[in-house]
Amino acid sequence: MEYKLTRKENFLRLMSGEMPEYIPNFDMMGWMKNCSLQLGESRILDNGNRYDEFGVEYTSSSSAPGNPVMPTPGKFLLEDIRDWEKVVRTPELPQDIDWEALAKKDLKDLDRHSDPHLMEVGGYFQLLMGFMGFTNGLCAMYEEPEAVYDLFSYLSEYHLKKEKLYLHYYKPDVWYILEDNATKLNPFISPELNRELIIPFQRKQAELALDAGCKVLMHDCGRCEDFIEDWLSFGVSGWDPAQIENDLPGIKAKYGRRLAVIGGWDFQGPPSWPETPEEEILEAARVYVDTLAPGGAFAWEAHVMGREGDEEATRKDALLQQFYEDYAKPWYRNHGG
Repeated sequence: MEYKLTRKENFLRLMSGEMPEYIPNFDMMGWMKNCSLQLGESRILDNGNRYDEFGVEYTSSSSAPGNPVMPTPGKFLLEDIRDWEKVVRTPELPQDIDWEALAKKDLKDLDRHSDPHLMEVGGYFQLLMGFMGFTNGLCAMYEEPEAVYDLFSYLSEYHLKKEKLYLHYYKPDVWYILEDNATKLNPFISPELNRELIIPFQRKQAELALDAGCKVLMHDCGRCEDFIEDWLSFGVSGWDPAQIENDLPGIKAKYGRRLAVIGGWDFQGPPSWPETPEEEILEAARVYVDTLAPGGAFAWEAHVMGREGDEEATRKDALLQQFYEDYAKPWYRNHGG
């Protein structure tokens, strides 16, 4: 089936609040191309763990091999938030880098004509939890908010310096703000505290991106719908993975095409389990699309999840992706929007 719009054109139409020609298939890993320059402490260890640019060590687990995203247990950078100025250091950005050549190298595998380019520079809540761990980090936010704000201001200066360079040399289509600050049941922090300590710095990132002609996409897992109004206030027009703990039909009804729901798949329940019969997975996919597709403001992001090397997960995920091609992608043609 032929379509007039490329994946990039179609996705940017979605992010502009317009009706897409077909349901986009959101490819975070394929479209996200960040700067490869290693800054500060950044390095991969022999055991597969990694240090980020600030010196925080991250580790992987058996359920996410090769993907070290959680701070290594017991190895925290900062114990007392009041000491952050003695401990936290942002790296210097090299002055002798050929940024144009670096960007060309980093983007060589991205088809800029066909696929949108996503880019990001880091968050605040997750960084604080990486520095301190969840117990101390959350206590710091409630007990010493002024110190947390000062730390975030310091980090923001660094993030914005990088963002300006990336916007100029990499010219992404979508600026990605990643901030996982919610659990399956509720946010870790109140909307008021989020508004006080995090939103001001997300707003600065978004303003830079919007001024450069980018769309702004928010990544926030868990039941985080409490934050949507604030996201919209600084220009966010898409949200992933929009997990099912949120009232997604209600959110679509309330915001319409002001906010694209990207995801909405049950990544933790039976539809994403390798052992679930394929007919149940495909029926769940049909209900998923039929529920969230009407009216636009929706992008497919569904997978069968499994451990690395799980052949059954790979086989069933391929069936699910074929279902996207056969049923989900042409949904607007077949159902009239």
